[in-house]
Amino acid sequence: MRFKDVFSIIGPAMVGPSSSHTAGAARIGRSARHLLGAPPAKADVAFYGSFAATYAGHGTDVAIIGGILDFLTDDPRIPDAIRLAEEIGIEVNFREGRGLYPHPNTARVKLVSAAGESIEAVGISIGGGNIEIVEINGFRVKMTAIYPTLVLFHADLPGVIADITGELKEEHSNIGYMSVDRKSRSGDALTVIELDTEITTDMLNQLGKVHAIQSIRVVDITDKFSMVKKLQSPEEGPKGAEENEVSPSE
Repeated sequence: MRFKDVFSIIGPAMVGPSSSHTAGAARIGRSARHLLGAPPAKADVAFYGSFAATYAGHGTDVAIIGGILDFLTDDPRIPDAIRLAEEIGIEVNFREGRGLYPHPNTARVKLVSAAGESIEAVGISIGGGNIEIVEINGFRVKMTAIYPTLVLFHADLPGVIADITGELKEEHSNIGYMSVDRKSRSGDALTVIELDTEITTDMLNQLGKVHAIQSIRVVDITDKFSMVKKLQSPEEGPKGAEENEVSPSE
């Protein structure tokens, strides 16, 4: 694993005690919250390996819920995050995960919104507060959440990746890293793109013209920006504009 700067080793500003077990856990939780794109009504968290053995003592449980509440790693409310989540009606459940896991510091987070939408993400904390999201809704991907990130659910059709990257080129946006997985040939696919530039509404509107894209999620845990864009299918009319939705015409 190559670290990009000294802060990747010593960790971010944070509520302690551990950059891996608290700061990393908070960033996993925030990534899952941004992937859901809406306030969660329920959070189910499974811890594996070292996380499972020490989460109560190291504050991994409060940190990951703090992230789900969209708290930064140094937010002083993190120690009270479970209580705060329950006070606003979020059902919180923890369990020890079973089976194989990719890293000693692994968490599987499933979030469900009040509208019944859900996201399930597997994140690993690799040291210094750095994380990788290695699975999203069953797709095997890699997302570091260091940069503004597009998460695109789409059909596995010829030319889709070219269409996506072509739109990003038109927006003068450079791709730092891209990860693609699919469930089956010509089935559902997921593309994760980390960008060097801000993700704008214009960019999302241009990507909305790619007919194979089913939905777009934006993960940017470097600031408070969070957005979900849902696209209407060719058979359906425009969907209602919810809190974190942007219609193609906006």
